Amino acid sequence: MPAPRLSDRVAQSLLELIQTTPLQPGERLPTERTLAERMGVSRTALREAIQKLSTRGVLESRVGAGTFVCARVPQWHEQAVAPFAALLRDDPQYRYDVLEARQALELSTAWWAAQRATAQDHDRIRRCFDDMLHHQQRQDADSAAHADAQFHLAIAEASHNAVLVQLMGSLFELVLGTVAQNRRLMFVHSDPGTLDHLTQQHHALMQAIIDGEPEQARAAISDHLTYVHHRLNQSDADTARRQRLHRFAVTAGNQP
Repeated sequence: MPAPRLSDRVAQSLLELIQTTPLQPGERLPTERTLAERMGVSRTALREAIQKLSTRGVLESRVGAGTFVCARVPQWHEQAVAPFAALLRDDPQYRYDVLEARQALELSTAWWAAQRATAQDHDRIRRCFDDMLHHQQRQDADSAAHADAQFHLAIAEASHNAVLVQLMGSLFELVLGTVAQNRRLMFVHSDPGTLDHLTQQHHALMQAIIDGEPEQARAAISDHLTYVHHRLNQSDADTARRQRLHRFAVTAGNQP
């Protein structure tokens, strides 16, 4: 089988770039010069790629105005995680399956990130960590959960493993949803130290990656996810106990 032409490869790379950015139909792409530099290709190859995607109805070039997204690009991970989103909505216990999947993936991403992360990666991870602290201090749970998920995704991207990044990206929406849910469940009936423990665990993970210590990074993410699993189990047990007490009180109150 002949190797794909350069323009085909660039078109596929450009399509993947559009899929991983929040561009909506009608929004303009960055300039050709910016895109060519970001993708490491010539502007000629980029123009051919844009033409191919325009033929497919994904992009539209307007003379003097630039190139625009003219159709929503379906993201493959949206279709992949859709069934799991429904399961999580109908049965919250599936959050434990998400945690196990995260354990399998993030032990690897943390390990590789500690070996491959660049100074730019370190800066992004720090920013996500600082954002998380900022929102926690403001008691903005939703924003803190989003920053938490972004922190873990930044580590995945610092692994510089395209497959792991795509897999983590496919789980991102699920991770964001379950992080917010997990945080709510852990804080409803837990001691005030829970948030401190989570912050310390995130900091230990970040520091191990910045220090270039892969084994410490892997141990830190394992400890973190194990702790989350334990706190969720404890929250579920506490909730079930209160429900039993409530049913007992209702039954006893209805007896003559």
